[in-house]
Amino acid sequence: MSNHVFVLDSNRKPLTPCKPGVARSLLNAGKASVFRRYPFTIILNKEVDANPEPLELKLDPGSKVSGMALKQGNQIIFAAELQHRGEPIKKHCCLVVNCDVLDETARPDIGRLGS
Repeated sequence: MSNHVFVLDSNRKPLTPCKPGVARSLLNAGKASVFRRYPFTIILNKEVDANPEPLELKLDPGSKVSGMALKQGNQIIFAAELQHRGEPIKKHCCLVVNCDVLDETARPDIGRLGS
């Protein structure tokens, strides 16, 4: 997997990601500054008229970890994993989903179903 740097123009429009060496050259020449450290993003000092190449977002949902990747052509530009919190979410969801009986004292403006 190759490493890439995200690029924005002065109006914060996304441009095609570049290699770290190109980004380093732009930063050293004073033509760009650091916008964000993770994911590492630079912002150019000038507005650029360019059509960025399209990127695809690929998702791999899993039970414990979900994977995400940005793909440009056949290259992976950025990849990340999202760890699920697991048990605390499942217990909370089960409590909310299993509330099929409506309590009249909780919401007096809503009566029982069917009455």
